[in-house]
Amino acid sequence: MCVEALPSAQHVVIYHLVVHGACEVALGDETPRRVAPNHLIVIPTGEPHILGSDLVATLAARRGAKKERVVIRRTPDGAPEVRQGGGGAETRLICGYLACDSALFTTILGTLPKLMVVNLADDAGGQWLTSSLQFTLAESGAPKAGTGALLAKLSELMFVEAIRRHVEALPEGQQGWLSGLRDPFVGKALALLHSDPARAWTVEELARMAGLSRSALAERFAALLGQPPMAYLARWRMQLAADLLGSTQDTLAAIAEQVGYESEAAFSRAFKREMGLAPAGWRSGKGAARAS
Repeated sequence: MCVEALPSAQHVVIYHLVVHGACEVALGDETPRRVAPNHLIVIPTGEPHILGSDLVATLAARRGAKKERVVIRRTPDGAPEVRQGGGGAETRLICGYLACDSALFTTILGTLPKLMVVNLADDAGGQWLTSSLQFTLAESGAPKAGTGALLAKLSELMFVEAIRRHVEALPEGQQGWLSGLRDPFVGKALALLHSDPARAWTVEELARMAGLSRSALAERFAALLGQPPMAYLARWRMQLAADLLGSTQDTLAAIAEQVGYESEAAFSRAFKREMGLAPAGWRSGKGAARAS
């Protein structure tokens, strides 16, 4: 259903919120994890996964047996409602998905676990998200202006909340983008770079705005992200450029300007150095992939 609803998405983040009962979730052949009510299941990379009440027993029983009947109907606002199984304790889930581009996937999603389970019942913020989503879905039976947009924003908030809690639980000294995000100074520097990637940044200016000396920021940045600030910026610019090449018809000169290069030639050299292919070749390859 995710692919059907978002055919042009480069990556899809899938989530399931357990609102009643309990279930198990597993990716491939991995050991199933038990999920309690008011817990959020997030699959950042959209990998195939299985949900069930007892996955070990269910998968064993299904070998050679007929599949259980699945009933799918559309609610008044067009959202699918899926019913499966019967006879056991009832479990209800709210399932959704978010589309994202490859730049976000490479930078953020690629650093997350393949499967995340977040307890949304342990504080007021999580409880508010859960109740708000349930209320909005209940209201969607009688279509009102803005319901779809509200559901989309709540989905985004739940994903952000899952990332926030994962970042807070990271062990001290761990290297990676999320560890850098947690650091108050490196996190500020990352926010600045991402908010205006085309700006002619220098380490001195970045450090001043982040509240550190040049050498201190460079040291902290490299320790947490494994590369200097300007090297990180160069890679982020190329990831943004790759997305623009694959998703727009903008000229190379326009894309070069959007990612902070004054000339098309300088942009093309940097892109080929980072991505291994000239911008025109990258664009034609992405076009062929979309057409296939």
